[in-house]
Amino acid sequence: MATSSPTPSRTRPRDDYEPTSWAAFAGIILSISGFFSAMWGLTALLNDDVLAVGGRGVLIADFTTWGWVHLLVGILMIFAAAGLFTGQGWARWTAVFFVTVNAMLQVVALSTSPLWSLMVIALDVIIIYQLTVNWRVAR
Repeated sequence: MATSSPTPSRTRPRDDYEPTSWAAFAGIILSISGFFSAMWGLTALLNDDVLAVGGRGVLIADFTTWGWVHLLVGILMIFAAAGLFTGQGWARWTAVFFVTVNAMLQVVALSTSPLWSLMVIALDVIIIYQLTVNWRVAR
């Protein structure tokens, strides 16, 4: 009588997700938006004269302060995108949080470069939609 040993099942941790094309799309757009925010931050730190359209500044504080904040948030968004690409469950809500923060930061920069800020806010809304509506948890 032959007995068979149970085969180990390949299960994922509960917080992982099934990679879908929507998750990849959200990760790509997230990395683009993070790159845009980081570049805005670097520009604000290195040469803030090129940021101001019509000679206006930011609503609160100065360009240097917001440059550091944008740079930090942009880098964290890129790390969250890397987490999405590798299938980490924590990356979903981390990305949603930092994308929401990024959209709020763009409102502060709206007076300096309105078209840029509106474009980044639109990308952020797309990311939030993709990460909240089109998400499939691993089973």
